[in-house]
Amino acid sequence: MSLDLNLPQQEAVRHTGTPLLVLAGAGSGKTRVITQKIAYLIGERGMPARHIAAVTFTNKAAREMKARVGRLLGQTPEGLRISTFHALGLDIIRREARHLGLRPGFSIYDNQDSANLIRDLMCRSFGDDGKQAERTQWRISAWKNDFLQPEQVLLEDKSDAISAAAMRVYADYNRHLRTCNAVDFDDLIMLPVLLFREQPEILDKWRSRIRYLLIDEYQDTNATQYELVRALVGERQGLTVVGDDDQSIYAWRGACPENLARLQTDFPDLRVIKLEQNYRSMGRILKAANALIGNNPHVYEKRLWSDLGYGDPIRVIRTANEEDEAERIVAELLHHRFQKGSRFGDYAILYRGNHQSRLFEKQLALHNVPYYLSGGTSFFAYSEIKDIMAYLRLVTNPEDDNAFLRIVNTPRREIGPTSVEALVRFAASRHSHLLNACFDNAIHSELKTRAVNSIQAFANWVVDMSQRVAAGESVEVVRDIIRDIGYETWLIDNCKEREDAERRMGNVNDLVEWISRLSREQKEGGLGEVIRRLTLLDMLDRDDDNARDQVSLMTLHAAKGLEFDCVFLVGFEENLLPHRASIEEGNIEEERRLAYVGLTRARRELTLSFAARRKRHGEIVECEPSRFLDELPADDLDWSGRDNNLSDEEKKARGRGHLAGLRKLLATE
Repeated sequence: MSLDLNLPQQEAVRHTGTPLLVLAGAGSGKTRVITQKIAYLIGERGMPARHIAAVTFTNKAAREMKARVGRLLGQTPEGLRISTFHALGLDIIRREARHLGLRPGFSIYDNQDSANLIRDLMCRSFGDDGKQAERTQWRISAWKNDFLQPEQVLLEDKSDAISAAAMRVYADYNRHLRTCNAVDFDDLIMLPVLLFREQPEILDKWRSRIRYLLIDEYQDTNATQYELVRALVGERQGLTVVGDDDQSIYAWRGACPENLARLQTDFPDLRVIKLEQNYRSMGRILKAANALIGNNPHVYEKRLWSDLGYGDPIRVIRTANEEDEAERIVAELLHHRFQKGSRFGDYAILYRGNHQSRLFEKQLALHNVPYYLSGGTSFFAYSEIKDIMAYLRLVTNPEDDNAFLRIVNTPRREIGPTSVEALVRFAASRHSHLLNACFDNAIHSELKTRAVNSIQAFANWVVDMSQRVAAGESVEVVRDIIRDIGYETWLIDNCKEREDAERRMGNVNDLVEWISRLSREQKEGGLGEVIRRLTLLDMLDRDDDNARDQVSLMTLHAAKGLEFDCVFLVGFEENLLPHRASIEEGNIEEERRLAYVGLTRARRELTLSFAARRKRHGEIVECEPSRFLDELPADDLDWSGRDNNLSDEEKKARGRGHLAGLRKLLATE
């Protein structure tokens, strides 16, 4: 047992007799507990590593967990499973594909693929012009996250037009996915649960493989993920979950903080251990965070504390407008860095919505301050990467119609839009995949001979490449595909600047090297498995690590799990935090949790700012400070340094009355 664990942490590591919930507050060392427990199970309890699985939500978290276990045990044990939820689901589907009606080489549809399919189905079914496709896609995803199948959804109220449209499409959407030998992101969890329910012998097989399950960030699980956990744990009840209901900020993507309460019901012997000592933040920051989150109802009460010292007051800055806010915050950051000799990487500017970043970017650039903008363009979002990935998806799964449509004329093969539309209609009439339809003799009655020749030449080439993949070739096929299609020449011909073509081809070469490395590391599955892994990687990790010395700009959602010496939480006002939509929906509790996450990102110093006016939809509107300011301890706030000449009692009185005075001031300006 490591000596760097406090008593509750040691207790959590050693407890194995019953299911365990570790209620881990922000900065309380939850990852340390999970990794130490894995080492304890293997090293002291003698449990084979192949029977242990730990799951989390991002590849980055899984990598960190695996690295820590490796350091504790000297090496990462063979067979130990540490992955994301979706990677675990993908592994189950890959191994049990036949039982799910899937064939080898199945594809994973990303968000754009799913949207394209739904748009096509809605157009065919009731002539929708595609405007509702995105909302329909979101609704179907929400149903899958709630573990609702099409037949269950049909029992719901159809008065909502979006729901009614989505209900009509849901079953067709699933059928078309299977027809194309494909699954979507949500299926990676839902399909294993359905399989386990329908075929108990397969569930027994997986329960014998996974005999102890550890879950990180448990408060972020949705209903379907909970069902997967409950199925795998079974009667053995080898389970440790680590979570914090105060940091449940993903209800919009299906997270159910209620899953904490469900544990007590489904596992009556559940043990609860609280981790309340915070190793990150100064005492004053934690006092404010405790006061804020104390206004939310709780299944389990906890209160963070720290022995790092009390710390400086939390600064509150009122600015005239959003431009003034950006100027003031960047000036404060530069002044603080000059005084303290800090690194740029010690600072973060956090906000509720991505649209707030622009003015801060402008000010940072104006002062030549390096910054990292979370949520930038993903490597996999570049058109050249999507092109090559589509080629690879098609040669590993010839039934992937979405991939076929993207690349059939990229680079150009004299196959125009009219010919493609005719091919799509013909394939639909024959209930065939697009690639198969290319070889149907009846296609000559639909297309001109020249178009048929071009399409069949392309189709024959795809088949040749697919056969090479089936024979076990991988990187050689990838390089030959890029050469055969003349992709580099096509980029040079179609980019305005040669430098742009070289940059894009460099991205393609990086992809090839990535595939080469994964192919060397992979023990089974061939090129198709590599492509599925890359697709899942893109869905889970769209941001690069911020390893350079630069100021971090990010949303509160993106900041979860991170920490910085100095945090500027901007736009701390009504209609931003809490967000207007949440106010209208009565969902203030999640907004309060979001603010709590923001406060607890700060190690040493915290500044809150708000504007008196903002431009919204082209109009200047008056703004009010966030109601959450009222919930912070008044004597721990320093209102922009204006109270320095007052006595302690006067400061406290002024702090308590400051919000009321500000609101009166705003009303008269």
